[in-house]
Amino acid sequence: MLRGPLNDPAVKTRFAGHETFPLRRLWLRKAYEAVREDEKSSQNNTFDKDFGIVRFGVGKNMVAAIRHWAQIFRVIEEDGESGTYRVSRLGQLIFDDETGLDPYMESISTIWLLHWFVASDFERATTWFYAFNHLNAQTFDRDSLTESLGLLCKRLERARSSTATLKRDVECFVRSYVAKAGAGAIDDQIETVLGELGLIKEVSSRSFEFRRGAKPTLHDGIFLFALEEFWQNWAPQQSTLSVEAIVYEPGSPGRVFKLDEHAVVDRLVAIDTASKGAYAWSDTAGVRNVARRRDDVDPLDFLPAAFDAETSQEAA
Repeated sequence: MLRGPLNDPAVKTRFAGHETFPLRRLWLRKAYEAVREDEKSSQNNTFDKDFGIVRFGVGKNMVAAIRHWAQIFRVIEEDGESGTYRVSRLGQLIFDDETGLDPYMESISTIWLLHWFVASDFERATTWFYAFNHLNAQTFDRDSLTESLGLLCKRLERARSSTATLKRDVECFVRSYVAKAGAGAIDDQIETVLGELGLIKEVSSRSFEFRRGAKPTLHDGIFLFALEEFWQNWAPQQSTLSVEAIVYEPGSPGRVFKLDEHAVVDRLVAIDTASKGAYAWSDTAGVRNVARRRDDVDPLDFLPAAFDAETSQEAA
């Protein structure tokens, strides 16, 4: 039996929306600019199939993919009643021309953040969530992952996806982290954005391997953002969170970032300083946990430190 949200038979899942296109580097910036422009002019046809083709200079399927990824990566939000889109707080924080932390997605911290968004989203990116949170083996292949997802769909009341749909979703998942065979260097850079993280390695033409362990390029600011989101979703009423939950629970930073227990504990021991007092580490009589010191923690508050650190390193 699965732990976490996918154990709920009524959970919403999705295995499509990307039209088989992995995220491309400039798409989020383009979606941000288009939606921001339409907000100012009160237009509501940002991703209209005809207008979008002209605006983004791509085919209708790619327009749909841009919209899909911009929502998955939380750059834009949809108004359920009007069907219009608006720039999110996160989108503004990252992409604003004057104050944005990383307007052109040049920072590895942005890529880590994007990975967190997609691999923790069980409702809209179910394959990504399942692969990072429920595949316990170090290696996997496309067929075995597709088969596992098929079994998952049979257990869930609201999951109705054909094998062909699952195969396309798995292919998009793999290509998000591993360059397509025969692709050139430029194609790699455009399409395999999440591949920069080194989370999945191709070990043969059919087999892939998760890279588990410490992640030196994962800044504490991104880790703390993920920890607070996980806490709010998994145990919002608890004032403490155990090391085991942070490392092993589905949707946790340990699972999503493929951090082993030692790597997580190394970060938690210093969490008081890293979080500027928002959290405290405790290790008493063999019971290790993190305690909240404030009830008003906003995950977004942790992000600037990650980008400031990179700017300081570049200046040095």
